[in-house]
Amino acid sequence: MREHDENAEPPDLHRRLVAGPTPKHVQLGAILRDLVEHELPPDSAVPSERELAQRFGVSRLTVREAIGRLVAAGLLTRVRGRGTFTARPRLETPPLTSFTQELQRHGMAASSTLLTCSEEVPATNTSATLGLAPGEPAYRVCRLRLADGVPLALEHGWFSPRLVPGLLDHDLTGSLYSLLAQTYGVLLNRGRQTVWAAEADASTARLLKVRTSSPLLVFRRVSAVGEHPVEDTTSWYRGDKYQLTMSADQPGTPRGPHSAQGGAHER
Repeated sequence: MREHDENAEPPDLHRRLVAGPTPKHVQLGAILRDLVEHELPPDSAVPSERELAQRFGVSRLTVREAIGRLVAAGLLTRVRGRGTFTARPRLETPPLTSFTQELQRHGMAASSTLLTCSEEVPATNTSATLGLAPGEPAYRVCRLRLADGVPLALEHGWFSPRLVPGLLDHDLTGSLYSLLAQTYGVLLNRGRQTVWAAEADASTARLLKVRTSSPLLVFRRVSAVGEHPVEDTTSWYRGDKYQLTMSADQPGTPRGPHSAQGGAHER
């Protein structure tokens, strides 16, 4: 969360753009970035394209280009019919951490809308992943996940009835991981997560309240208790709200500021 000092001087939006090698949309973008990063808290409105064009004596196309770059960088977000606002920091999706726990860590309220739940025979690959016999049914749970009432993710999950019998009889709008732990004593301690990029199709875009073809991060998570698989869930996360951070260390490489061999630390 950005800190905001109510007594601080407002950013100088009357600075002039100068002629030179740096394009005006880049200069304007730097001014707006300073405004977003140092002055305005998340969800604050920024001046309209028309107002910015008048203030800086440039075309609305130039303003649109500057704003568009900050939207792509995740610093601003456009809300249809309302304007442009400073964006909340992107959330992370660490393995085996529940959606509810992650939002609570950011001071946000998690909620879920249950779209469908049923007992069905899953596809062959899901059945094999859950260790089910051919033709054996599993629990299918589809939910829309929200943060402070804003849709962030669409989840399609399959759960093994061997480990969580009667799952569909419970309230499925809260944290499923908490439900598994408290009701079944199932504490997920192993997992494998695969991530890829996709574009929102029409139905997913409608549920997530984004435009069709908007970028999404897709996570397929298989979680287990020891050697016993419990869930096989695929989630579509809004690309403007989420990011993924991974370690780039080489296996076996020593860590720490004094682990380098040679160079400035060599004596």
